Amino acid sequence: MKLSDIMIDIFLPAQWFADWTTYDLLGIGNGTYLGDAVNFFIYDLIKIGFMLVAINYLMAVIRYYFPMEKVRDILAKRRWFGLDYLFAAILGVITPFCSCSSIPLFIGFMRVRIPIGVTFAFLISSPLINEASLYLFPAIFGLKVTLIYNVLGIILAMAGGFLIQKMNLEKYIDQSLLTPPKMNDSLQKDSNGKKPGLKELAKFWWADGWIITKQVFPYVVLGVGLGALIHGFVPASLVEEYLSARTWWSVPLAVLVGAPFYANSIGVVPIIEALALKGMPIGNLLAFMTAIVAVSLPEIMILNKVLKWRLLAAFLAVTLFAAIIIGYVFNAIG
Repeated sequence: MKLSDIMIDIFLPAQWFADWTTYDLLGIGNGTYLGDAVNFFIYDLIKIGFMLVAINYLMAVIRYYFPMEKVRDILAKRRWFGLDYLFAAILGVITPFCSCSSIPLFIGFMRVRIPIGVTFAFLISSPLINEASLYLFPAIFGLKVTLIYNVLGIILAMAGGFLIQKMNLEKYIDQSLLTPPKMNDSLQKDSNGKKPGLKELAKFWWADGWIITKQVFPYVVLGVGLGALIHGFVPASLVEEYLSARTWWSVPLAVLVGAPFYANSIGVVPIIEALALKGMPIGNLLAFMTAIVAVSLPEIMILNKVLKWRLLAAFLAVTLFAAIIIGYVFNAIG
């Protein structure tokens, strides 16, 4: 079974609930602008909320058992000659998260002080190289496009992380989210000096993960709401018009048009395939798709809680520039 199929099955109940709530309970017409927006909002809020809670809880467990500080010291003190960025980019490849769902894991890396550039290499590659580019691209675009896209994506993620590291922007991270509570002291006190049991550990892990969840979730709601409005009410003909141009400015324009949208890679690929069959330049299409899956208004809203504006602006500039490079490369090779 393909990874994309597994991911779809995991969230299929959420889609059923969104369909039932939108079309049956609320009685909104299927295929209408309002119906699409409400359905999108309910489904993605459930999906991202679940991912936020699950990943934050998992990272709390990992921090307790796994000496992440040692990993941090290894990455920070040894000369890896770029392999640390490669490892982070590959980790992003094998974690099938959308731009919003990868943020909890990104925060987890930041909390254990993994070098900022390595962490951003993961954040860039996670949505950029995704299950669609691995499994669906060969059937739609062929092996050559698939190979070039994925290799180029990994290289751009590594370069973007390296550039952010060199800019020395660590001070623009919200430190309130990056300070986990003390573990052993509080647990030992609650357990009268004895080794804590599973019940005490579970409570501590939940409290640790909830620190991030409760601070970030309001921004998830706001971001998904904005994404739903764009998804439901922006006409497809408007997008098609801008993607048809064959000029030097068409690629940057495709990136700017795609950036505010929010969709996972599986959801946007059928649109890209349909537009490709109409003869639109492949570079424009891939730049548009890359901007959608790697940057979105919901992601910006969530990251705005974690990153101060200078670091957020640097991340957006690097990621959008990478999307533009992908577009120009594929328009050049046809």
